[in-house]
Amino acid sequence: MRAMLRRPVVVGLLLLGLAAGAVGAVWFQPWKLWVDETVREDLPAAAPAGVPEQGAAADPPAQAQPRTLATGELISHEHRTTGTVKIVRLADGSHVLRLENLDTSNGPDLRVLLADAPVKDGTAGWRVFDDGKHTAVGKLKGNKGDQNYALPRDVDPADYTSVSIWCDRFDVSFGAAELAPV
Repeated sequence: MRAMLRRPVVVGLLLLGLAAGAVGAVWFQPWKLWVDETVREDLPAAAPAGVPEQGAAADPPAQAQPRTLATGELISHEHRTTGTVKIVRLADGSHVLRLENLDTSNGPDLRVLLADAPVKDGTAGWRVFDDGKHTAVGKLKGNKGDQNYALPRDVDPADYTSVSIWCDRFDVSFGAAELAPV
């Protein structure tokens, strides 16, 4: 055995194997399969500081209560995913995408995407959300719970028909919801 380890080819292959294993671990982040991140956010009364209100001329006067504009139920794609998605107009005229009772797998580089793509069952729906018009509204804060994502003022929620929990690293949807106007 010692004679084999002294051969430069064998040592080189061992080092290459270790390097490939380290790169693979960083890329795939398999430990996230066993780590859940739960987020419990209440619906905000107004947009967080730094998120400007939509154009004042086009918006109706501020409402006293937040109003749900669209809603949908998440279906599973690459990973089992459940929960409810809502687009909410806050009293100050800003918009929030809200995930409620989210339950999905954790993974590397997960995002919340608004898209104009249709939601399809099974593998047919895994890769469609970055094909057409889409906007990443933020990194997924946690793979479980209730969370809010402020929409930028230049995003018109009416332009989008679906939401995806999107793995940007592997270009695949963990789960998605078709948005239906309320």
